[in-house]
Amino acid sequence: MPTATAQRTESERGQAAVELLGALPALILVALAAWQLVLAGQAGWLAGNAARVGARAAAVGENPQAAARSALPAHLRRGLRVSGREGAVTVHVRVPIVMRGWGSPLRIGATSGLPGR
Repeated sequence: MPTATAQRTESERGQAAVELLGALPALILVALAAWQLVLAGQAGWLAGNAARVGARAAAVGENPQAAARSALPAHLRRGLRVSGREGAVTVHVRVPIVMRGWGSPLRIGATSGLPGR
């Protein structure tokens, strides 16, 4: 005859697996949110670099729009906005979304200019 401790252990046999399955959607959601923050940070970093490249091109009389476009990866070129005035170049890109099929309504931008211009 099983003891009370053995019966309790026997009835809790799959509890950890059930708890993991219950927590799994929350863990996935947290991971996706963290990855989205990484994607937004990368887009901001690349927009800043493209703005610097555009400002350098404008300083030597080249086309800042073409220079900024060439400094971005292909997935950020769609929806790119480049504007320049008074020696500064501003670049706005769409923030990529974790789910590739969805369009992003969010934009992130950066401005760069050379000193003394």
